[in-house]
Amino acid sequence: MPPSKGLSFLREAIVGCTGAEDVAAADADPRAPHALDAADGRARAVVDAVLPVVDGGRFAVKRVAGECVAIEAHVFTDGHDVPRVMLQWWKEGSTRREELPMKLRYNDEWHASFVAPAPGRYRYTVVAWVDAFESWHHEMERRIEPQDIRIAARVGAQDIRAAAARASGSDRDELEAWAAALDAGAADADMDTAALKALALDEQRTATVRRFPDRQLQVSYGAELPLVVERLRARFSSWYELFPRSAGGEPGVHGTLRDVAARLPLVAAMGFDVLYMPPIHPIGRVQRKGRNNTLVAEPGDVGSPWAIGAEEGGHKALLPELGTLEDFQALVADALQLGVEIAMDIAFQCAPDHPYVKEHPSWFRWRPDGTVQYAENPPKKYQDIYPFNFESEDWQNLWRELKSVIDVWIAQGVKIFRVDNPHTKSFAFWEWTIGEVKREHPDVIFLAEAFTRPKVMHRLAKLGYSQSYTYFTWRNSKEELTKYFTELTEPPGVDYFRPNVWPNTPDILHASLQGGQEAVFKSRLVLAATLSANYGIYGPAYELMEYLPRVTNGIAAEEYVDSEKYQLRHWDWSPDAGLRPLITRINEIRRANEALQDNRSLRFLNIDNDHLIAYMKQSEDGTNVIVTVVNLDPWNTQTGWLALDPRELGIEEDQPFQMHDLLTDQRFVWRGRHHYILLDPHRLPAHVMSVRRRLRDERDFDYFQ
Repeated sequence: MPPSKGLSFLREAIVGCTGAEDVAAADADPRAPHALDAADGRARAVVDAVLPVVDGGRFAVKRVAGECVAIEAHVFTDGHDVPRVMLQWWKEGSTRREELPMKLRYNDEWHASFVAPAPGRYRYTVVAWVDAFESWHHEMERRIEPQDIRIAARVGAQDIRAAAARASGSDRDELEAWAAALDAGAADADMDTAALKALALDEQRTATVRRFPDRQLQVSYGAELPLVVERLRARFSSWYELFPRSAGGEPGVHGTLRDVAARLPLVAAMGFDVLYMPPIHPIGRVQRKGRNNTLVAEPGDVGSPWAIGAEEGGHKALLPELGTLEDFQALVADALQLGVEIAMDIAFQCAPDHPYVKEHPSWFRWRPDGTVQYAENPPKKYQDIYPFNFESEDWQNLWRELKSVIDVWIAQGVKIFRVDNPHTKSFAFWEWTIGEVKREHPDVIFLAEAFTRPKVMHRLAKLGYSQSYTYFTWRNSKEELTKYFTELTEPPGVDYFRPNVWPNTPDILHASLQGGQEAVFKSRLVLAATLSANYGIYGPAYELMEYLPRVTNGIAAEEYVDSEKYQLRHWDWSPDAGLRPLITRINEIRRANEALQDNRSLRFLNIDNDHLIAYMKQSEDGTNVIVTVVNLDPWNTQTGWLALDPRELGIEEDQPFQMHDLLTDQRFVWRGRHHYILLDPHRLPAHVMSVRRRLRDERDFDYFQ
């Protein structure tokens, strides 16, 4: 092996094992003894770990503004001395660091929390030192022998004088007087040692000493960990998806953005706060798909909105049939008046006749026959879509242009973007783009539509996506749901991956819905809305219970027949149609109950029937508790015994408490640890129950056995 290669190999090994700090010494002379560290070797405190952390601090932990950020540090020292531990946090770019004392719980685990007041990027770390005064104070509390107390009082007087030297004004005077009193008391053989000990442990003066610690041997964790704080909608949101071109009131007539505006009151009345529309840009004519994804479009076929770009423009333009930029601006404003935000679809791909194809041919992959490689996801083929080549020599201009697309729509008032297939684009591009956008606009939210391998989905979340699609659509049994959502609510994923669950999408009609049973649509709705703080439905297909799949060669596909992706549809928009009343009630429950607005407290409960699934969520302060039970069998009534220990709710075991079913307004009085459940799917396949701890009189409530 050549010497240069050997040294390179050694350097890589050292970096991998010990970090970059040791490399310079190794390069200088691998045989030389290690020099003493530049740091003071007398510093004995050890900050062994700081949690939460994502990949050692490579990526940011996520929270929302106003949310408690709980930090845990593992700190200790040799011997029996007492460390003092402080949490530091600050907003990036600020020179001021906030500092909070951390408290020991057990097993060298120290805890503190802070609240980041506004969206943005923050940092936090932990510092610690061995505190001579705290160590003395701790030992003094345990002293019993009179002689030990007298000697310890003199030792304490020395530490207090040292603190006085760091103080000023009245604080200095107070501490010097205290030290003198301790010395005098220790020397006075007539002074009762119990009184001397009480003087030494004086709480008010102890508090003064603590304000002037000796931090010259302070150590730091060594990493300033990143924290991204977003607005509440990143953690709690209810999405409704519709195709603008199908929003009109007449069959066969292309809908407009003004038609969408006319649907806003219904969307808001159902309780949705995000209205998501597929791409609203010009649709390519070259290789346009026909109805049901046929390769040849007939005259009048409208094509797929995801085939973006034509002679009218590309990602920064509107499909003329939908209306004007003024119509879009009015839609955004009207939605905000109703408490709804418009979410734009970002699909970074092009139709063959997108202006980019001619203007920037190097941004695409060209095959030997002179054509561009279209998108594929075998067995699916997307002949009407050209993917970008993120390995282009002109990649920097490509990145800038794609980011500018997002900037254009932010300028029109859009603050939420659902990104189509982000896993098929460069990860480095997303980290840069999302970072730049959120640095300028920290209130912007990105949803990753990536139904792909778990590690890839998690990487996208780490790179900056606020929310992520999930496998909920394909998790249908009790075991599958329990395992999957337990995984989603455990560290480290819970600190950066926010699930957004959908029972259907324009691309996905799961086999469970293809039977058309109303109970399945209802149960999947309740599961989505209560298991996850972020959820959505593709409507009106869902609430009107569309269930027919596209069939090819006798095999049902996992997609809709006569899909809106390729044609106009005409829908019933009446407020009481299909499942709209139930959806409205579900969203009312979500908004009224803080427990359902976060995922961290999710806990599955034992129930002795595999057709019944039960789980509980509670608010951070524990005052709001929601217990949900769902019958996963759409045909049969199922019964079971649910285990719920009332003591976990702060209720004595023999005390009755009320369970208020928020779906039906029924009220049950429970007592003890085991509770009978009966759910008829032909009536309603779920309970969503709020715990009422205090009863005035059991006779005031209905009883159900």
